Amino acid sequence: MNRLGAAAVSTSLRVILCALFTLHIAIPFSSAETPGVTDNSVLIGSCSALDGPAHFLGRQTVLGASAYLHMVNDEGGVYGRKIQLQAFDDGYDPERAPACFKRMSKEGVFALGFFVGTPTAKVYVPLAQEEKIPVVGLFTGAQLLYEPLKREIINVRASYYDETREHVDKLWEANFRRIGVIYQDDPFGKAVLDGVKLALQRHNTTPAALGTFTRNSVDIAGGLREVMAARPQAVIIAGPYAPAAAIVKQAHSDNWRPQFLTVSFVGTEEFIREAGQDAEGTIITQVMPPYDRIEYPTVALYRKCLAKYSPGESPTFVSLEGFVDAMVMVEGLKRAGKELTRERFITAIESIHEMNAGLGPKLILNYSPNDHKGFDNVYPTVVKSGEPVLLTDWSSVGR
Repeated sequence: MNRLGAAAVSTSLRVILCALFTLHIAIPFSSAETPGVTDNSVLIGSCSALDGPAHFLGRQTVLGASAYLHMVNDEGGVYGRKIQLQAFDDGYDPERAPACFKRMSKEGVFALGFFVGTPTAKVYVPLAQEEKIPVVGLFTGAQLLYEPLKREIINVRASYYDETREHVDKLWEANFRRIGVIYQDDPFGKAVLDGVKLALQRHNTTPAALGTFTRNSVDIAGGLREVMAARPQAVIIAGPYAPAAAIVKQAHSDNWRPQFLTVSFVGTEEFIREAGQDAEGTIITQVMPPYDRIEYPTVALYRKCLAKYSPGESPTFVSLEGFVDAMVMVEGLKRAGKELTRERFITAIESIHEMNAGLGPKLILNYSPNDHKGFDNVYPTVVKSGEPVLLTDWSSVGR
């Protein structure tokens, strides 16, 4: 999979990538009333980072979603319709987002899903609202997706406010009082920063230091210097795996070892791979339970499907989230009935109440016409011996 290039780079590469992520042989679409729906298929479109510095996040999201959709198609689809997923590359670049959205609209998609990132979501969301195209599953916890409620946008994961509140409150309990933030200078980084500030306000304080870096770069030296100068006890990083790894490596090289933390968007496994030994002790909040919890039915199914449809690929938190996003999308298709329309699809998802998601006792799926956020749960993990393990005792953090 890593040998593939971006879907939008050349005609030949587009063909390869579409072949990889299209889950059923394309069938000519009729001029049906509902776009993307025929008697035999439902077309779903996706734009995410399939190439470039954040490609791990996009590819893993689509990989997980594809595994679930492959299984559904092998079982006959939904009301006899196979689900086609066409995934295109936006490079985690908001300037490329309008063209990618236009491409999906031209394909005549029924719905959208499995997007990655806040800067691009900020572009896609109003476009989807304007064309009234449902979007299910975005790999971002930015508050702009949740408030105000947007009828077309169906969120599955917990928010960055949920994750940063976990960071700050647990650090406070462990007697950390000076907390700095190094963040990507864009809507994603600012969304995380806003969450940190809000959480700190509850403790009558503000960030001890702030530093920034540019999206899709590892030029972190300036931001790191600004935060180091204030010597906070803990530093929350808001960035994907490459700059996050660069930050912890440079800090340790400079003999500075605060407690580093980051949110789920980092791409845990790739961060650990890039940071190596310097990843040790980093706290990473997750929005899915650990993928070794095979006693949870959905985790066991995820691992089974991953092994069957993508042999050789290792489990990751990102692909598990993509798998669960696809599960929510399919549940909506089933509940919408055979006479499928976009409105019925959204209403069907809103009918999901107290649904056991097979992800443990905490993850119960809930939607309503006034709530398009499926889960609230956060799972803190800490890197130990190169693996993310659940963090149950914050009293030992940083000691």
